[in-house]
Amino acid sequence: MSGRGIALYPASLDPIHYGHIDVAIRASRFFDQIIVGIYENPKSKAVLFDIDERVELARRVFQKYPKIRVEKYNVLTVAYAQSVGASALIRGLRVFGDFEFEFRMGIANKKLAPEIETIAILSDEQYIHISSSTIREIAELGGDVSSMVPPVVEKALKSKFANQTQ
Repeated sequence: MSGRGIALYPASLDPIHYGHIDVAIRASRFFDQIIVGIYENPKSKAVLFDIDERVELARRVFQKYPKIRVEKYNVLTVAYAQSVGASALIRGLRVFGDFEFEFRMGIANKKLAPEIETIAILSDEQYIHISSSTIREIAELGGDVSSMVPPVVEKALKSKFANQTQ
């Protein structure tokens, strides 16, 4: 199925994992272009990877997907969506708690930018247990995250935590 226009998939991607990747690829079936927008400065979250590292990892992950572009931004999400001509925001839903948060955020975004729709994509069953915070914790403790992240991300996690313990 081919779509029309541009959609923004905003996320912090700290780190990017198979759940994020699945949502972006599935969303690309409905739009001409998906912009994976990585929010530069999530003040409510302590990040492991800086913005340039997160962008580089995501670009490497999506390099074989011409309809998916990775960019960083540091403004209100709907303002960034408007600036790139996006007609929709893509959001992934894993668990019930995600729905409540995304529902409230979708209503707020609709008030700010009525022309932009929020489209929720349910996570594939095989990815519902994955979250970036869980991956960071497992990796920090030396656990195996190879089933949750691509090899390039696993390598970056190992390197990051090896450097922190020295």
